Amino acid sequence: MNVDHGPSSFILLYHRTPFDEGISETGERIWCDQKSPNGIIPTLRNLFRSRTDGTWIAWRQVDNVQNATDECITMHEPASFTLKRIPLEEDQITSFYHITSKESFWPILHTFPTYFDANNANWEIFEDVNRRFANAACTEAARGATVWVHDYNLWLAPAYIRAKRADLKIAFFHHTPFPGNDVFAILPWRRQILESLLCCDMVGFHIPRYAENFARAANCLVGAKKGPKESVDPKFIAVGSALTEPSVTPWLSHAGRRTQILSSPVGTSPDVIRSLMEDSSIRSHAEHINKDTKKGRKLILSASRVDYTKGNEELLLTFERLLEKREDLHGKIVLMLACVAAASGMRIYEETQRSIEEMAGRINGRFSRIDWVPIRFSTRRIPYEEMVAWFTQADICWITPLRDGLNLVAKEYVAARKNRGGVLVLSEFAGSSVLLDGAVLTNPYSQKRMDRAIEQAIDMTDKEQQQRMQSMTSAVDGYTVKDWAEEQISSLNKQQELSIE
Repeated sequence: MNVDHGPSSFILLYHRTPFDEGISETGERIWCDQKSPNGIIPTLRNLFRSRTDGTWIAWRQVDNVQNATDECITMHEPASFTLKRIPLEEDQITSFYHITSKESFWPILHTFPTYFDANNANWEIFEDVNRRFANAACTEAARGATVWVHDYNLWLAPAYIRAKRADLKIAFFHHTPFPGNDVFAILPWRRQILESLLCCDMVGFHIPRYAENFARAANCLVGAKKGPKESVDPKFIAVGSALTEPSVTPWLSHAGRRTQILSSPVGTSPDVIRSLMEDSSIRSHAEHINKDTKKGRKLILSASRVDYTKGNEELLLTFERLLEKREDLHGKIVLMLACVAAASGMRIYEETQRSIEEMAGRINGRFSRIDWVPIRFSTRRIPYEEMVAWFTQADICWITPLRDGLNLVAKEYVAARKNRGGVLVLSEFAGSSVLLDGAVLTNPYSQKRMDRAIEQAIDMTDKEQQQRMQSMTSAVDGYTVKDWAEEQISSLNKQQELSIE
């Protein structure tokens, strides 16, 4: 249902909707809260609390786009704002999201160029979808409004917006890694992407390394001029790990515009997690985990998606080597591998899931006893509340992706372990590795380092666990998801358009 509304001072572009659409028992449309474990959707929704004229732009699937128009719906929770949904047919969504975004962009962003495939990409459809998002933003925006664009699916939207509305303030946030210049240059559309991002007033990344990779790509590939480097913010670990970066480029200038570059990692919601820990249903589920899965054993938790970037196969092989080497651990440890299945129809992810399932089955076949199965494996999407229960019971959280933009599961585990023990084993190729001083960092490409890290975690004393966890909980509490949103918006509001000669 379309509603009449005036122009908006704040526009948010994100391919996901703020709520899931459902049907009530009476056949009416209802909006259901998303059980998002990372808190991004609720946080973005909360940005509308202080505004009476905000608009969220996403997509909706229709049978025939020729007979469909943009849909405008008034939302009333957590505040009154407009949800504008752009109609797309199934083949447009498949081309734009599952093929161009996932087969072409995703492997490059995560530095897996051997998985890159541009043969099936329809660039004209990608341009068209981005143009439609941009046109919707321009139609909704009041004079001088702020437009906040999210993630690589909408790389081209800033240029289309800027061409139509020079008065608007445009920000962009990258939720993924940004690769090194030589890898990013593989993309045939690299110039168009970079020049679009340089139409923004601000471009945000989780950590300084990704920001620096972007600055170098813009400098080398389109000739953008770099501002003088500055030391990184104290919340980042500046030396010693694969993704550490001691200094950052604060801005770029190109085609008469200055673009601020902001390193600003998404936080989590520690207070929400800790309040959930006190909920009776979650306590009951934690007791069930303790009795059914732990049974007095040391519980190792690993939670991710089925994706070749997540390192699940490397983790399972490490666990197998651990069981081969340490017979004393048989019957005394259990690994819970929560690995959410990917969307159907994507061949590479189906192959990855099959490999993980076969590997877990083989290891259980080798080592299981009548009273002990070493690996519990699940591909279902675990509700957020249930995951919090697992956090409370996990002695070790084992997060070792081959590449990850940030990894909020690691930060959420830490939030749940305040004033308690527990060990976080973390890949140094996850963005959160430069934020959590106290994690046992490891290199998932090295068998010896992976073996050493999990044994260190298993054998760690309670005292050392407490010391490390205290350091990490301080970092998580000191920069929450609310702090991230406020830093993004306040930095954009301070940014003034400059004419660069």
